[in-house]
Amino acid sequence: MGGTTVRAGRRLLDAAAVVIALITVFPIYWMVLAAVKPAGEIQSLDQKPWTLAPSLDAFRRVLAVNDFGRYLLNSVLVALAVVLISGLIAFLAAVALTRFRFRFRTTILVTFLIAQMVPIEALTIPLFFLVRDVGTVVPGIGLNTLGSLVLVHTAFTLPFAIWMLRGFVQAIPDELDEAAQLDGAGRFTVLWRILLPLVAPGLAATSVFSFIHAWNDFLFARTFIISEADLQTLPMALLVFFKPDENDWGAIMAASTLMTVPVLIFFLVVRRRLVAGLGGAVKD
Repeated sequence: MGGTTVRAGRRLLDAAAVVIALITVFPIYWMVLAAVKPAGEIQSLDQKPWTLAPSLDAFRRVLAVNDFGRYLLNSVLVALAVVLISGLIAFLAAVALTRFRFRFRTTILVTFLIAQMVPIEALTIPLFFLVRDVGTVVPGIGLNTLGSLVLVHTAFTLPFAIWMLRGFVQAIPDELDEAAQLDGAGRFTVLWRILLPLVAPGLAATSVFSFIHAWNDFLFARTFIISEADLQTLPMALLVFFKPDENDWGAIMAASTLMTVPVLIFFLVVRRRLVAGLGGAVKD
């Protein structure tokens, strides 16, 4: 009787998981479907979840946009720079907050948590004036520069990355550091040869968050890149297909589909690092 109940519960959970997965995947399916639908089917009031005449015309219109490759390159540069810089700073900060005892440590952690609660929209105008003023002193970080996007996105991803990596570093026993130091390893060696490989799964997870945050940004790219068309990022290319009389939804969905490809590639690359890192568990 008990075994039957357990099996029934598992089937119910499996069915619920399948339903949730289908609900999650459906918007992506509809986006790709709209990208390959002919214009007549997209504008039809009788929408169907399939098409019998798929077309790649929407993708051709997207790839024919002037400087589309430049937009793509700018987005890649900004996203990768944010991943590398935020990952390095977050790792060092997580080690400092976990391995060292100093005043106001708890206050700093709470400040990181509070920073996550502030809406991005509320900070856009102050950040605009801040970036403008900083640009007069520090070259490469003012308005109309990719450095301004890297700086702002790094600042917004750091609180989450530090909180997450703090848990990974805290899970590593202090005895491992002490044993390495007894064997003659310096603090730098312990940091990069022992702690960094063990925290690799956390870095992989936070890098996905940082990459997606910088890759999908439209607000800051629209705010900080004012007059330099060569420095626009990929989400700005979508504006070409928003028109006053009629939006080109096929091209919009095709561009959105193309934008997801680098994210998927990055996730697959990081996923291998994540699995490899999880395979190397800390043994007592």
